[in-house]
Amino acid sequence: MTPPLPHPLELKVPPPVVALACALLAWRLSVALPAWTLPWPGRHWLAGGLVAIGLALDLSALVAFLRARTTINPLAPARTSSIVRGGAYRVTRNPMYLGLACSLSGLAAWLAHPLALAGPVLFVAWVTRFQIVPEERALRAAFGAPYADYLRRVRRWL
Repeated sequence: MTPPLPHPLELKVPPPVVALACALLAWRLSVALPAWTLPWPGRHWLAGGLVAIGLALDLSALVAFLRARTTINPLAPARTSSIVRGGAYRVTRNPMYLGLACSLSGLAAWLAHPLALAGPVLFVAWVTRFQIVPEERALRAAFGAPYADYLRRVRRWL
């Protein structure tokens, strides 16, 4: 079976830009239908906790990449010089994207609007298809068996 041809959107939009677009969509949907807002006690604590977890994941992953002296440019996975396996990368292959998804989930909790959940859902779907899958393809080509072993041992998200 031949692999599918790359899609023109693969590795074209930086994930933080996708996250921002998803955040704006979540906010806009909550403003468009204010009657659907369902405020609930404790949502601000949950929102703050999710954003804090997201920022911690992003920062720890960034530090791991800097320590490994490899590229942090998500649009150029072929420039990666090493497989980062320490820290959060022992639990998830994509802690930076997971961090952004957590932050978007925190925004959805803060907005207290069911349609705001579209933000994190769309982010995960977009990043999986147009970022993670092409990254995995490039890293498999660059690192072969060691990367394939990492793929088997560590989950893509959680």
